[in-house]
Amino acid sequence: MSGSLPRRLPFTTVPAASHPEAIVGTTVTGSPLALTARRPVVPAERLVAEMVPPPRFAGVSFGSYLPDATQPSQAEAVTVLEQFAAQLTSPAPAKRAGWFRKAPKAPAGPAGVYLDGGYGVGKTHLLASLWHAAPGPKAFGTFVELTNLVGALGFQQAVQTLSGHRLLCIDEFELDDPGDTVLVSTLLSRLVEAGVKLAATSNTLPEKLGEGRFAATDFLREIQGLSAHFRSVRIDGQDYRHRGLPAAPPPYSDEDVAKRAADAPGASLDDFGDLLDHLSVVHPSRYGALLDDVHAVFLRGVCQVTDQSTALRLVVLADRMYDRELPITASGIPFDQVFPEEMLRGGYRKKYLRAVSRLVALARDSAR
Repeated sequence: MSGSLPRRLPFTTVPAASHPEAIVGTTVTGSPLALTARRPVVPAERLVAEMVPPPRFAGVSFGSYLPDATQPSQAEAVTVLEQFAAQLTSPAPAKRAGWFRKAPKAPAGPAGVYLDGGYGVGKTHLLASLWHAAPGPKAFGTFVELTNLVGALGFQQAVQTLSGHRLLCIDEFELDDPGDTVLVSTLLSRLVEAGVKLAATSNTLPEKLGEGRFAATDFLREIQGLSAHFRSVRIDGQDYRHRGLPAAPPPYSDEDVAKRAADAPGASLDDFGDLLDHLSVVHPSRYGALLDDVHAVFLRGVCQVTDQSTALRLVVLADRMYDRELPITASGIPFDQVFPEEMLRGGYRKKYLRAVSRLVALARDSAR
């Protein structure tokens, strides 16, 4: 990939219950489309080409990051990442010319940098700034997007596709699923062997923020053999626990949702339960394409999600909607009640807390 954001590649949307040749077009005012009518077919090259920072971080840089003067670790993190970016811009060593000539040494410095900190301290901003500062080819994606890419391409194809990159940035590295962690750890090991540099972030859980380097220790233990390749950088600052969950705006009535959808260009309108059912038949790597040409999302009958698999699919959809800054207008219950308390205390609580925060933020955007 080049250093600039790529042109979005085309895809085909196939209505869920119609002939494969039928195409779902863009919506117009008065005629909102239904996400449940879409079955996006995404070519592999689009999945890779779209591994770039989300639109809200498309123009960030180290210079646009404003460190908190009371938190020295923030300025220190910028310095470390600027040095890491400079390492990436060094010319690649020439290949050896003969049988008896020694291979040139690999560039000095760690193979990876790990940004450890709480919610809202600017880790994604810094990770995206590193991506923008580095030469291509390079890739940027969340941990979930990376696992979805492996699922869509297959492990060997994913290794082959990413091995030619100078840099792979992984946002929100998650340790709550041992299978996914081992899968990605193995992938990263292969990429390090191929000379790919790595950068990753992970959120410290709110209740663990007082325990210093908990997340960094957890991360380095889980990736085992890769731990020696990473330099861990702590970023302190005001965190998610201090802010608390933002209050969700009150939901609309079903009638208001339908009326507002009819008046909004680029709107989608779905019943919440039907949309959750539809997500089960669409690969998560295609949730972004599901939202192509959509400018606002309207949902009727938001209800509490108690099934773990369904909830995790909703988390991925929430991430894709947040990346695209799509306001959500909804009826039913407020989004801060969409996951039961036992889920928010369980093993996937980081995912659910993030999803609640993002869904509420998008609902607040709609209310404004």
